Amino acid sequence: MNTLYETKATVTGGRAGNASLQDSDLTINMVAPGSGKEGNNPEQLFAMGYAACFDGALGAVKGAEKAKFDSTTELSVELLKGDGLDFKLAAKIHVIAENTDLSADEFQALVEKAHQVCPYSKATRGNIDVEVTSEVK
Repeated sequence: MNTLYETKATVTGGRAGNASLQDSDLTINMVAPGSGKEGNNPEQLFAMGYAACFDGALGAVKGAEKAKFDSTTELSVELLKGDGLDFKLAAKIHVIAENTDLSADEFQALVEKAHQVCPYSKATRGNIDVEVTSEVK
């Protein structure tokens, strides 16, 4: 495979520090989930990145299948804790289609295909629980 893009993030202080990107002026104040402090946590950033990637993959599937719809992808991430240092993530992806003649089943099939194409879905497959649902409005 050819590299299409590469970026580098630098974080100091973990969940109570700062994150920046090598190729952007974006700097984020990192905070622990539920801390009440101003900033963002890794789970929020993961949810945004995964949702954007998934909606992009759906757009690629839409083009390949010559389907017509507008989509909105909602993605929630849960940080789960077991005993001791046992942490894991779970994700729920919900995609809404508008302005389409597709049936709910036809649209769900395209969403499932996007789940096979999306790099985030590939990276998490078998590692975290991911639920994928859709609706046609």
